[in-house]
Amino acid sequence: MIDDHSRLCVSSTARRIFAAGDVDTAFTAATSTYGDPASLLSDNGAVFTGAPRRGGRVALEVTCHTRGIRFDHSRPYHPQTCGKVERFHQTLKKWLDRQPRPETVRQLQALLDRFRDYYNQVRPHRALKRRTPTQAFLARPKAVPTGTPIDTGHYRVRHDRIDNSGVITLRHNSRLHHIGLGRRHAGTRVLVLARDRHIRVLTTDGELLRELTLDPSRDYQPQARP
Repeated sequence: MIDDHSRLCVSSTARRIFAAGDVDTAFTAATSTYGDPASLLSDNGAVFTGAPRRGGRVALEVTCHTRGIRFDHSRPYHPQTCGKVERFHQTLKKWLDRQPRPETVRQLQALLDRFRDYYNQVRPHRALKRRTPTQAFLARPKAVPTGTPIDTGHYRVRHDRIDNSGVITLRHNSRLHHIGLGRRHAGTRVLVLARDRHIRVLTTDGELLRELTLDPSRDYQPQARP
């Protein structure tokens, strides 16, 4: 993550796999040091936006909306919109190619931290009139959120059909969960109402089939025993 004006790298984190919650954690850590930005720009990756998947919101979107931060996304298949961070990635990758190859995520993170310190505080940037990103960042007042914070609740409405095993699926923080409803309801069309982890499943006639609080640590959400 970089600052648009100064190119300051505010976060550079290595993981084997990034889930939506990991991205939100990295963003929140960066804002605790540098403050909330007026806006955020990202591509349309599944960890950044739930818009392509029936209008849901991922963790980073919820955080931005809660804080009044405008969250914009690039046009699909148009990386030029995020050109500054793409250029940063190019510089970083060229530097990494000249370093001993890391064998663990921890070793890679150490390299990222080393590069970030050099990039932010030592390396003069041509686009910044030969100043470092840190110098450019500290030289001007910071933009702050101007949007109206909105309800933190993550609301979703989904139309689905119970499969032959009596199950429907639902994503939470980019992880797919299976919700048991019973084989006797196989083939039934249902309406799924979700607010954060509170889930209700109804038939199209309004009959409540199940109400539950999703356990994010479990893939399968079993029915309560009689």
